[in-house]
Amino acid sequence: MTAAGVITLIGSKLLALVPLRIIAAVSAPLAWLGWTFAKSRRRITLTNLRLCFPEKTDAEREAIARAHFRAYMQAALEHGFLWNASGERIRGYVTLHDEDQWKRFRDVDVAKGETPRPVIWLCPHFIGLDASAIRISVDTSGCSLYSEQSNPDIDAMMLAGRTRFSNSKIIARTEGVKPILRAMKSGLPFYYLPDMDFGARDSVFVPFFGVQAATITGVSRLAKLTGAAVVPVIATQRERGAGYDVRFYPAWENFPSGDDVDDARRVNAFIEARVRENIAQYLWTHRRFKTRPEGEASLY
Repeated sequence: MTAAGVITLIGSKLLALVPLRIIAAVSAPLAWLGWTFAKSRRRITLTNLRLCFPEKTDAEREAIARAHFRAYMQAALEHGFLWNASGERIRGYVTLHDEDQWKRFRDVDVAKGETPRPVIWLCPHFIGLDASAIRISVDTSGCSLYSEQSNPDIDAMMLAGRTRFSNSKIIARTEGVKPILRAMKSGLPFYYLPDMDFGARDSVFVPFFGVQAATITGVSRLAKLTGAAVVPVIATQRERGAGYDVRFYPAWENFPSGDDVDDARRVNAFIEARVRENIAQYLWTHRRFKTRPEGEASLY
């Protein structure tokens, strides 16, 4: 194992022993360090907030950005717990709500000729998305995509931590869509993160908070190919290390519509509505508007 792998493994195991209320408490000073020294991420965050909330003052946007850094730091430190704790402890820390929104498509009466319907869990990039995924995996197998880490030891540790409870499959993004289709065909719901900027390929430009954003059309294309129900999932971090609430929303009706652009607009509009409910917990450190329509200058 590489030195970086050893350090990460030891750090993960040690963090798993730290009481979660302590992790929440130390997140504030560590976030201050991140705010002070991670100048690039701070700039990206403030740029995103300025683009999405021009009606707010500079002071208001900075307060949101600082709150985001603290919530993000806490979520990052909690990975030691999430990758190592027992299923019972994770159940106590992360609460699932309204699971029937997706289970009704799977819990069918086969004797009556009913067929389970594939499910896409649509999970935007709120800071609790890993807590949500691991909590779901305690009880249910699923599949998802991930970006491979450059260090193979860290990559293996992340995969082990995310799949240790069930027969879940984590598929490298570079493998393409075929492994996803096979996994969904085998009966695994797909945990899909729809709101990253992966460039112009397989994307359309639709508004996100009024700004044209390269938005992948994979949600509607996968739903069309598999006949899956699209069930949004939002994870919310509670205050002071009290855990997370994960809520399943009603499956979207008339989706896909047959128009990938309209479907992408619907995805972004839903995410906007959830972000407005809890602005600081969205992933503002990502360059969401990196790819620009032809002829437009960079926003960063």
